Amino acid sequence: MSDKSMWRPVTTGTRQRSVLGLVLFNVFVNDLDDDGIQCNLNKFVDYAKLGGVVDTQGLKRLWHGGKGTQITTVVLGEQALMGVTLPRMSNCLPNLTTVPLSHRPGALFIITISFVFFATVMFYWRTGEDTEGQLYSLPTQSRCAQFLPYLPHGTAAGPSPSPGDVFFVETSEQTNPSYLFTCSVESAARTHPETRVVVLMKGLANSNASLPNHWGFSLLSSFPNVEIQPLDLLELFSGTPLAKWYLQSEHQKEPYFLPVLSDACRIAIMWKFGGIYLDTDFIVLRNLRNLTNALGIQSQDILNGAFLSFKPKHEFMELCMKDFVENYNGWVWAHQGPHLLTRVFKKWCSISNIQNNMSCKGVCALPPEAFYPICWEDWKKLFDTISSSELQKLLKNTYAVHVWNKLSHGTRLEITSQALLAQLYSQFCPATYAKMKKDSEEQSRPVM
Repeated sequence: MSDKSMWRPVTTGTRQRSVLGLVLFNVFVNDLDDDGIQCNLNKFVDYAKLGGVVDTQGLKRLWHGGKGTQITTVVLGEQALMGVTLPRMSNCLPNLTTVPLSHRPGALFIITISFVFFATVMFYWRTGEDTEGQLYSLPTQSRCAQFLPYLPHGTAAGPSPSPGDVFFVETSEQTNPSYLFTCSVESAARTHPETRVVVLMKGLANSNASLPNHWGFSLLSSFPNVEIQPLDLLELFSGTPLAKWYLQSEHQKEPYFLPVLSDACRIAIMWKFGGIYLDTDFIVLRNLRNLTNALGIQSQDILNGAFLSFKPKHEFMELCMKDFVENYNGWVWAHQGPHLLTRVFKKWCSISNIQNNMSCKGVCALPPEAFYPICWEDWKKLFDTISSSELQKLLKNTYAVHVWNKLSHGTRLEITSQALLAQLYSQFCPATYAKMKKDSEEQSRPVM
């Protein structure tokens, strides 16, 4: 953003000219001798015109009026702010201040008061608002204009749609999608019918062109906007700060290498291609394309990268990749994920605490209810019974629900129950739900 774009036009109205921008210089010619009135009259009149004095003839009469006459000239501070060059008064001011010694304290008092008034006016001029409520400068931080939870699609009146595709990534060698994995992709495909949904799987990198024989692939392939592709990590990281890091084989011995690898993939994808990234344990409730350059707040003062939406080559993502390498620590859980995004965002905004729904320099931190309505400490609530009205109230400001698979993956779900998670499956990924229901009936037990 250029410096010019940080400023709104200055409005010059009559009230401003008479109140905010005016500096009054009172010149007393009382007791001045002839030598004390040698200022160039024409320059003085020109100066008064610039200051807003209209009756110049009257001013001249005051000038020649002799002793006891008070001459008042008006100087517009706003015109000086706008870059107007004032006529030089170098010959005038010395003579006007050449007064008898007995009058110098009074003159000094007037000059001091004028200076203080001028400084006060300038301060409020630069920091305040005009009479129409316009701010002269835009704050760095603001609320997220993109957080419009009931817009199913980007509209002409709203923000520009997020560019690119919707991405899912599987960094392990697994090629047997779970119910939740399949539901995540299905729900994204249904809510984004005109957007390509790309599933990148590392386990397909060395396989043939055909997909493995698995019900999950068959189900997802029935959606025309879903593409399942191999994940080529060398190609993905090439041309980024992450390339050298990935080639260091010792990192593969670290306890959290797969989650860290996933963290690296998502920021590289966002920087290279832009679009929307989602973890495979999300259930998407509505279209996300009205969100651009955004991520979600997981809990108080912590961001999470399970959802990301950025334009390609965005500087914020570039800073994330640099921080990933420069402050790397693969032995601490979440250091390369939520903690990385949090520290980069705080530096980006020059803040110490993250506020809900805040935006600075074009990057928006959406509130927890947008993507994390169930916090990780309360993940068991996903399996609690909830009425449809309570569920609707809970998710009224939610785009997608994070299911916290790391914590919940071993829990059995009665798919036909009124559990919160069962209702989400039923409403937002009905094909996966039908498969789960069938398998549950055949196995005569809840599914996982």
